[in-house]
Amino acid sequence: MHNLVFAMVVFAFVGSVTPGPVNIMATSVSMNHGLYSAARYVSGASFAYALVVFITGSAVNTATSVLPKLELTMQILGSVFILYLAYKIYSAPTSSLKSSKHASAGFFVGALTQILNPKAWLVAMSGVSLYVIGHEDQSFSLALFTLVSLILCLIGVGIWAVMGTALSKYLNNAVRQRQFNRVMAVLLAASATMIWI
Repeated sequence: MHNLVFAMVVFAFVGSVTPGPVNIMATSVSMNHGLYSAARYVSGASFAYALVVFITGSAVNTATSVLPKLELTMQILGSVFILYLAYKIYSAPTSSLKSSKHASAGFFVGALTQILNPKAWLVAMSGVSLYVIGHEDQSFSLALFTLVSLILCLIGVGIWAVMGTALSKYLNNAVRQRQFNRVMAVLLAASATMIWI
């Protein structure tokens, strides 16, 4: 049992901490709007990912047959939404970096970004196939994997948000803030286009 939990933790941490649209957005939200907004964003993304894991695990037989059919739709919707967010970051005025601590980049945006992220669904399905299917008590395994995924997503995405807070202290002038936003926007747009490669 301890080996299974350890394997779940490693899998969930690697899945949540590797670069992707959700993590890039966490850094940008934290840098531009402060840690409070970033914490709401991270919470939304993490709870949405736990929901994705739970839905995938609960409907694994259906999910394995339906997800490939939905993959193109999810890729299109996810790409459009991520490109929209990249545009908003790229065109953000530097004055907002100081004045919009409570801007609308919180829980809902985090949840929507995660739900529209095809990587989240594919990672969840991989994890469920490894740590839930075929185990003695699948309901318990699913509940445990969902909880582990939630906790490790909070930590993994939270690390990216903390990086944004640390950067905000360094990027204390308009030129550097604008350059940072543009780099983050390009990375975010690149992560959307990588879905198609």
